[in-house]
Amino acid sequence: MIAAAVPIETPSVDLWAIAPIMALVATGVGIVLLRALLRRHAAVTPAAFGLSIVGLLVAAGLLVRQWNLVRDDGPLTSFAGLVRVDPFAVFLGIVVVAATLAGVLLSYSYLRREGLEAPEYFALILLSASGMLMMTTANDLIVVFMALEVLSIPLYVLAAFDRRRLRSQEAGLKYFVLGAFSSAVFLYGIALTYGATGTTSLTGIATFLSQNTLFEQGTLLMGLALLLVGLGFKVAAVPFHMWTPDVYQGAPTPVTAFMAAATKAAAFAAILRIVTTAFPQYRDDWRPIIWVLAALSMLVGAIAAMAQNDIKRTLAYSSIAHAGYILMGVYATTSRGREAALLYLLVYAFMAIGAFAVVMIAAPSPDDAKHSYDDYRGMALKRPILGGLLIFFVLAQAGVPLTSGFIGKLEIFGSVAQAGETRDYILLVIGVVSAVIAFAFYLRIAYTLVTAPDDEAALESAYSTTPRRVDGWTGLVLFAAAALTLVIGLVPGTFIHFARDAVFF
Repeated sequence: MIAAAVPIETPSVDLWAIAPIMALVATGVGIVLLRALLRRHAAVTPAAFGLSIVGLLVAAGLLVRQWNLVRDDGPLTSFAGLVRVDPFAVFLGIVVVAATLAGVLLSYSYLRREGLEAPEYFALILLSASGMLMMTTANDLIVVFMALEVLSIPLYVLAAFDRRRLRSQEAGLKYFVLGAFSSAVFLYGIALTYGATGTTSLTGIATFLSQNTLFEQGTLLMGLALLLVGLGFKVAAVPFHMWTPDVYQGAPTPVTAFMAAATKAAAFAAILRIVTTAFPQYRDDWRPIIWVLAALSMLVGAIAAMAQNDIKRTLAYSSIAHAGYILMGVYATTSRGREAALLYLLVYAFMAIGAFAVVMIAAPSPDDAKHSYDDYRGMALKRPILGGLLIFFVLAQAGVPLTSGFIGKLEIFGSVAQAGETRDYILLVIGVVSAVIAFAFYLRIAYTLVTAPDDEAALESAYSTTPRRVDGWTGLVLFAAAALTLVIGLVPGTFIHFARDAVFF
């Protein structure tokens, strides 16, 4: 007797939805195979670098194609709704790919300078970027978790990549511990959320909560809190920042730039999707959490940066404060707030990459080990172009008018002030106070660069005997970052509309 055939419905798979991710993964795997075939051939690292550029340009082209497609025809979904490609995902995908491209260009110069033969470095950075793209398109908590792991694991290796330096090894270990704890907390949050709603789909959670009344909400609220805590580690929000400054200080400077720009964009993509897609009915429950995280991040980040004597650590604490500003946009829960958060992620990416690029080139220490203020004292006197660029980037982060940082802060503060509640104005005041404190430590960096040291011989030794040439790839990154920082500040309308079009709800 033959059993009747049972039809099995398979999920629809739209390859356009994951094409940029596939491009980066394929390129990363290709680099690994290239390394295996060529072994220690002298051309393997330049070839890996070239493949990385090609893969990123292909991914960028696919993202532009996706942008036109989703604007005309609506969002793309794939894998039974697990993946959703909308203007929001494409916008942040472009930020991630741009930051990755800058990181690859800086890394090639860095690896040659440090004498590291490491083609697998480029495979790791591309695979991490593929996880970030996956996170921007995730429409399910399980996919968010998978993306979190894919983006994090290569970063553990990249942070510790310079095995000759103890600080780099320490950075890798600390980032691994932070990442493991973040993943565990986030996974526990998924379990509690699934237990309360019976689904891990973001749209499914929203549908369940709109159609059902939970008599016991403790499990769901605890799950939501743990989800925010897990992602709070990734955006380095206070009090989950802990070892982030140590990681930024110890990691190779191109890796630090990549983490500061790209990781933040991917993690905020997940935060925005979770709180506004899955939990819109619980905004009165999660908004106070975001309020506290934003206030603490802005104040602690700015105050701690004032006490630092290392420029990379100062920029690390500055990154924590900037996370607080972006959280203000999340807290606003309006279309303008989300637009402001997206715009700020874009402008901060270029400001951070530009600042870290100058630090990478101008550091007096030959092995990327020392970045104290004394080491940089008088740099603008001997290397005026690099010194001027670093001053420009830090003042842009401070929010000086006619720069993108000013436009970003203006949009963030305006989105919070628009709500009009008392606690909104309190958060706005905290943001302004934080910005004033931040201006002080950014001004300290600028003052250090233009002030000659007491010992003129120290200045000559640091910047005259072994000056570093700015190669073409690094120069391209510096030019692009500076130009975009200035252009967004002077003519922000196009970029504001770009961010506005990316708001998906």
